[in-house]
Amino acid sequence: MARPPVKRRVAATWPFRPTVRYSVQVASALRTETIGGVVMLLAAVAALVWANTPWDGTYKSLQKFEISPHWLHLGHMDVQHWASSGLLAVFFFIAGLELREELTHGELRNPRDAALPVIAAAAGVAVPALIFLAVSAGAPGASSGWAVPTATDIAFALAVLAVTFTSCPAPLRAFLLTLAVVDDLIAITIIALFYTSTLHWTPLLLSVALIGVYGLLQHRGVRSPWVYVPLAVLAWYCLQRSGIHATVAGVALGMLTSPKLTPDGKPTNAERADHALRPFSAGVAVPVFAFVSAGVGLGAAQLGAVFTDRVALGVIAGLLVGKFVGVFGGAWTAVRLGLATLGEDLHWHEIAGVALLAGVGFTVSLLIGGLAYTDPSQFERVTTAVLIASVLASAAAAVVFRRRVRLRARPA
Repeated sequence: MARPPVKRRVAATWPFRPTVRYSVQVASALRTETIGGVVMLLAAVAALVWANTPWDGTYKSLQKFEISPHWLHLGHMDVQHWASSGLLAVFFFIAGLELREELTHGELRNPRDAALPVIAAAAGVAVPALIFLAVSAGAPGASSGWAVPTATDIAFALAVLAVTFTSCPAPLRAFLLTLAVVDDLIAITIIALFYTSTLHWTPLLLSVALIGVYGLLQHRGVRSPWVYVPLAVLAWYCLQRSGIHATVAGVALGMLTSPKLTPDGKPTNAERADHALRPFSAGVAVPVFAFVSAGVGLGAAQLGAVFTDRVALGVIAGLLVGKFVGVFGGAWTAVRLGLATLGEDLHWHEIAGVALLAGVGFTVSLLIGGLAYTDPSQFERVTTAVLIASVLASAAAAVVFRRRVRLRARPA
């Protein structure tokens, strides 16, 4: 976990002190799941409101506004592409840090303890994909979106858990966090393997080499961010040019960032990176991506198109039914077969709540939807389906968790 921000003396005159103090407070708030999830939700709501006004054309113009200087040789990169390939790389870097933390100090350190969330996550990827394919079978081009309902949004899910289950036991939060991190790792692997249309080997090998140098320097204990930031940016750039989605670089760099304790007791490289980048990820990267991706029409015609489109129905069924069956069924099967154990402070009703909450796809589901469907109308229906499923999954999980809060509050 990142350490609290260090309070520094500010030598500036009085008018500048509140700015520094409040910026520190804002950054600290954005390091909590609840605030980060709320900011993302507000950004999505703002996009929905704008997209359903008479000025919806300006919203679409913003989405497609190109920012692609010729000298970068990145092709046609509009605002949506920069948000999904650039800003989300920071989000996945944080996910990589969390996965490394889990492997080093958390639930994944002990294979026996890791078995329950890992098996649940794997089943929670496979079952939604199968349900999506079954529901959408026969629809033209439907199969390319099989991975859309397989992902769980970490920030949104943890925010809902924090708000609705105030007496949440630590093992349950650890279960959800590990489940979501493993889920994201599987999702980014799917993106790399199945959503790469063209592959350019020279920039790919350069990116791998740069990531390798980054990992070697981390292993050697180099501390300066002035060394790592240029390496990370160049690795991202080369991977983007290779044809592989650049968010893969974020996960790889995050996992290679060292969590080793220092002899002088100073924050580790992983803690420093988390402390510096998490506010940007929660306050800028993810909200901007949500804002430029979630703006879809919610009129009768648009909603009617969603509920008559088998691809969109497959997404809804995959997230609502598939995620619950996969996560809960995977966990129950693992315990029944003796592959994992259910902790003393966990209850199957609470695991069921987490399984429902896993249906909040949002960020990664929208990312995969944009890669799977290049037709704007189809992507809009898929986006609407993801939003509907995420809202319903959050509501269902909230009902379960609020009931658990009341039961835990009763005297024994």
